[in-house]
Amino acid sequence: MAGDGRSTDDRATAAALDREAVLAANQALYEALENGDLEGVEAAWLGPGEADDKTGAVCVHPGWPVLRGRAQVTRSYMLIMMNTEYIQFFLTDVECEVQGDVALVTCTENILSGGEAEEEGELGPLVGGKVVSTNLFRRTPAGWKLWSHHGSPVLTSGDDEDED
Repeated sequence: MAGDGRSTDDRATAAALDREAVLAANQALYEALENGDLEGVEAAWLGPGEADDKTGAVCVHPGWPVLRGRAQVTRSYMLIMMNTEYIQFFLTDVECEVQGDVALVTCTENILSGGEAEEEGELGPLVGGKVVSTNLFRRTPAGWKLWSHHGSPVLTSGDDEDED
């Protein structure tokens, strides 16, 4: 027994349940995006009273400025959903670590999406690819809520080379 009065087995069970709950919250975000469910996306993030709207939520999508506050963050997701004909996420290399009331989920987002074709026939800016994602969750009375999302594009061969 440790200082919290719980046995090692009880702590391991609680940790496993926390991990499952965090992964379920993470999955709910991606499912809401795939379904074009803005209310579901908003529900995944810290809500009013859980974080300051100006600084509480932080989101960085590849190529976009840092978004701060629930309004800016959810507006960015709304734009993504409005400007893609479809979007689907295949999460791989998912890791989850829970430390008290904070949890970190890292994964690779293999994104299949489509946007409007541009005049030259090339796909629009929101066409998918591979992104390494870091999602930070906080425990709230309503469950695990997303506090910060940071996506970084995965460079593939030739992406980082200058073209002559």
